[in-house]
Amino acid sequence: MKPKLIIGNKNYSSWSLRAWLLLKEAGIDFEEHRIVLDTDTSAREIAEFSDAGRVPVLQLGDLTVWDSLAIAETVAERWPEKQLWPADPDERAHARSISAEMHSGFPYLREHMPMNCRAMGRRVHLLDELGEDIDRVIDIWAECHRHYGDRGGWLFGNFSIADAMFAPVVLRLRTYGINLPESAGFYPHRLLESEAMQDWLAAAECEIEVIEEDEKGQ
Repeated sequence: MKPKLIIGNKNYSSWSLRAWLLLKEAGIDFEEHRIVLDTDTSAREIAEFSDAGRVPVLQLGDLTVWDSLAIAETVAERWPEKQLWPADPDERAHARSISAEMHSGFPYLREHMPMNCRAMGRRVHLLDELGEDIDRVIDIWAECHRHYGDRGGWLFGNFSIADAMFAPVVLRLRTYGINLPESAGFYPHRLLESEAMQDWLAAAECEIEVIEEDEKGQ
């Protein structure tokens, strides 16, 4: 039986993108079920798949897994041949650290720069705290490029869970026109040129729903 992934709007749902991109880049065949968020029926529709009330949700037969990082770890365990963490234990610890940091941190980036794939050229006031979040992302990408940049362009050379975790940030910085130093600019180009990301962006462009809270910026 195919895994089934329940996601939200492709234009807005950053957490959905993480799980979706992971499965796509890993080459895992799965069934996709999209639920339009921020409607009168959204909560009821999501509750049919998970009591947690959020997307994404991964169904593996009778098993239900929710939360993007839990989904990622489960996929890595179920398909070890996909090598979704770096093989080297030190590099794997590094990848896990930045993935966990993204999962639990960057509150100002999330609040003030929501993911909006269709929007381009938006502007936002760079509060000190937001600037610190962006600077931290730049530092992470630059460090990965310095250590692993000669291997293939992803954060750790080959595609990994870390790339899935940081993919929505690339789109956020793209939407809000944030200029990156050369040391941190290689990774966004690698991500955006991937076939899976191009498929996601094309689907987001075709969506007609609008979530006003995620239309911030001028």
